[in-house]
Amino acid sequence: MVRDGYFYGLGCLAAAVLVGWLTIPAIAVVPLLLGTFFLWFFRDPEREIPAEPGAIVSPADGTVTTVAVCQLDDAPAIRISIFLSIFNVHVNRAPVSGLITDIVYKRGRFNNAMGAASSEENEQNIVTVRGESGVIVFKQIAGLLARRIVFTKKVGDRVDRGQRVGLIKFGSRVDVILPSPAEIRVKTGDHVAGGSSILAVTQVRTGATVATTTAVAS
Repeated sequence: MVRDGYFYGLGCLAAAVLVGWLTIPAIAVVPLLLGTFFLWFFRDPEREIPAEPGAIVSPADGTVTTVAVCQLDDAPAIRISIFLSIFNVHVNRAPVSGLITDIVYKRGRFNNAMGAASSEENEQNIVTVRGESGVIVFKQIAGLLARRIVFTKKVGDRVDRGQRVGLIKFGSRVDVILPSPAEIRVKTGDHVAGGSSILAVTQVRTGATVATTTAVAS
């Protein structure tokens, strides 16, 4: 479980005990249910990380909403967008192994993350990773309910494919922008699991800077 789950969950459970003691016990059901929800929401299951060369894994659990052609540094690229409902695991994982070369936090709106415009207009954290597949951009995008984006790494850090790197609290979206051509393994409507579902496979570039991939990410 993510540490936040203990903070929110146990806080609500403590409040339930206090409310039940000072008032009518039935009223304590509300903070009790809320605390139980927080403990469930911040779950953080282990995942089996694919070892296939050139694989780009999903950075989050959710539903694929877009697979589209775009531009990355004026070169052809592919954008894969994944929507996280409030029922999904919200821990984020690195889509590839490599070196973090840039992190940009962009202030913005909190529109519905299902909308295509949210990719540019919503508050987001944009991470660039250089690895065996070249340059990959990973966006953590806030939604209607999300009000905090957490990213635990910094520029210059190496990450492993599927490694835990952050969290978006309560309903959100992630975008992965990867070089074209690539073998796309998902389509709109597919449900994916962070760290274990392969979104695409790209050609491994000779001499690329990568980090060692582990069987189960930490």
